[in-house]
Amino acid sequence: MNVIKRASLLEFWERHPETEQALKEWFHTVRHATWTCMDDVRRTYPKAKILNAERVRFEICGGNYRLIVAFKFSARIAFIKFLGTHAEYDRVDALTVDRY
Repeated sequence: MNVIKRASLLEFWERHPETEQALKEWFHTVRHATWTCMDDVRRTYPKAKILNAERVRFEICGGNYRLIVAFKFSARIAFIKFLGTHAEYDRVDALTVDRY
């Protein structure tokens, strides 16, 4: 899948170095994924929370950080919508946030 706004990951792990390895692994997995539906995402990431038909919340570093991604499976695109601390996540609407 194409990950839109990969630079957001890089910028984030520069500010939060403890997330670098986890975000690199997530990016590598998604980049090489051949997902066609949310069930595919769930099989790869059983702890991911499906928010609606297009959005998923991933826990990073044991849940200390949250990543929200919108998928357009037909175009093989993953759009990063939010990446932040758990506390920052608690202050946004996961279904509408579009920080990046």
